[in-house]
Amino acid sequence: MSRVGKKPISVPDGVEVTVKGNVVTVKGPKGELRREVNPAIKIEFKDGEVTVARPNDSKPYRALHGLYRSLLANMVVGVTKAFVKKLEIVGVGYKGEMKNNRLTMQLGYSHPIVFVPPEGVEIVTEGGTSLSVSGIDKELVGQVAAKIRSFRPPEPYKGKGVKYADEQIRRKAGKTAA
Repeated sequence: MSRVGKKPISVPDGVEVTVKGNVVTVKGPKGELRREVNPAIKIEFKDGEVTVARPNDSKPYRALHGLYRSLLANMVVGVTKAFVKKLEIVGVGYKGEMKNNRLTMQLGYSHPIVFVPPEGVEIVTEGGTSLSVSGIDKELVGQVAAKIRSFRPPEPYKGKGVKYADEQIRRKAGKTAA
């Protein structure tokens, strides 16, 4: 059995889980998430716990077993407390600000970069050089944070660019005078 897949997901008070066919809906104080599950994977909700079961021990079902358990656990956590990814903008003249639900960033290009976050994701700027991406869908929050980072990934010589707050940049030595 999968170590991850066989653990039951405890559902806290105020969270409502509905399983209809192969669609799982999780409602909580922060919002509602819905996910379609492979029809072969069985999901049961009773006594405040969600359990995930697979039909047999073949390799594809073993992989899906742990995957869907993790996805459902993330849904339960997301509707109770939002997921947050913090980003930092490093570089002279590099900055970002939110205006009219648009993130406008100056990242050393000849033009500003304008990014409109998708529905369900909130971006907050602090001091112009740090960003906070938050939302109830872990997958979407990570995707938006990765997209913002991709506009100017950190470079190894001076460390300039957009990086995750907990990311360590491996620095390289520059040219040396002969």
